Amino acid sequence: MSRDPRRPLPPLDQPALERAALRYVERYATTRAKLVAYLNRKLRERGGEGPIDVDALADRMAELRYVDDRAFAEARVASMTRRGLGARRVQEALRQAGVGTEDAGEFRETLEEGAEEAALAFARRKRIGPFAAMPAERDRREKQIGAMVRAGHAPALARRIVGLEPSDDDTGWDS
Repeated sequence: MSRDPRRPLPPLDQPALERAALRYVERYATTRAKLVAYLNRKLRERGGEGPIDVDALADRMAELRYVDDRAFAEARVASMTRRGLGARRVQEALRQAGVGTEDAGEFRETLEEGAEEAALAFARRKRIGPFAAMPAERDRREKQIGAMVRAGHAPALARRIVGLEPSDDDTGWDS
């Protein structure tokens, strides 16, 4: 008993692509650029019939506010800083998501103001510096500084936090 080979999906036309776009934006918080990339990928996978304008469809989704780059950026910035990630890492994530420089630039001041709080949140989560159980040796401190820098924090801030002893209850910041 053999199975029938799977039939290929039919090529997409404009209404089918619109339905795919609606399904995508209702399931995922996304940006206009990510929506365009998704729709282009669907067209590559299945092919297209007739005139299909992906950019116009993405513009219409943005006009209807199904896609809002600024709201996406605001939510992503809040989420990543709560997790303790630094400004460089957040800005890179926004760039990769296709958030424009004008939308991402609105949050630059917010990221700079919350840099120390985010760094402390990262240190608390990873038990670094004042949140460690015991003081770290030099090699371990260097690894901790590297982890903080990879998380997007400034090297000077990372060194300052990692240099704090576990007994330093008062970090000098409001935490």
